[in-house]
Amino acid sequence: MIRSVRLLVVQGRYVNKAFWRNPASAFFTFAFPLMFLVIFTALLGSGKITIGGRIFHQSSYYVAAMAAFGVISSSYTNIAMTVTFQRDQGVLKRIHGTPLPAVSYLGARVLHALAIGVVLVVLTAAFGRAAYQADIPTGATLLRFLVMLVIGSASFCALGFAITSAVPNADAAPAVVNATILPLLFLSGIFIPLGDHAPTWIVWIARIFPVRHFAAGMQAGFLGTPFSWSDVLIVAAWGLGGLLLSIRHFSWEPRTS
Repeated sequence: MIRSVRLLVVQGRYVNKAFWRNPASAFFTFAFPLMFLVIFTALLGSGKITIGGRIFHQSSYYVAAMAAFGVISSSYTNIAMTVTFQRDQGVLKRIHGTPLPAVSYLGARVLHALAIGVVLVVLTAAFGRAAYQADIPTGATLLRFLVMLVIGSASFCALGFAITSAVPNADAAPAVVNATILPLLFLSGIFIPLGDHAPTWIVWIARIFPVRHFAAGMQAGFLGTPFSWSDVLIVAAWGLGGLLLSIRHFSWEPRTS
């Protein structure tokens, strides 16, 4: 156990170094949420939205939404694509043939995604505070926010590992991964605000999937909307499902055509 933890730390350092040694990828990982925040607030930020009977500026709404988007991108999208590419290049097969335990390798990926997600949330919150006077979570609200952040990041990482089993090769990774997440980002109010007057069918579909519940946890931190532990449990349940699928179907070797 101690050896696995030590190797996890060592592997985490390697993953972090590899990330920062690709400056173009690192730059756009942090730039995308802020870029989308500026674009959406420029187009729609002057409007207002009603959530739970309270009226909020859409600029503040988008700060919470882009914080959620950043975590989902670093956890689900980046892991799914990176792992698929490494699998096709034979990197995973070589790693699996070393003494490095699988839990150390996969755990390092999760910890790195969580760290990047935290940095993205801090940058988004700081930018939102400076540019749009968005509120920053404090006190008990901050603690609940951090619980949702950690569980959400870990759950989307597990789902990212799980979806790799449905990706036949690296060329198909962008199409498959985006097809599974982009519709949910729209239906869950990440890109288009969903308030009290959202179409009922969209609300019901969004409630099935974890993105909407994770976004609600982010909104509770930034907007002060009611926090629901059921949102945390639903996100965690999806993460557990992703973990079980990963254990059963995760492949270390390239797919044969």
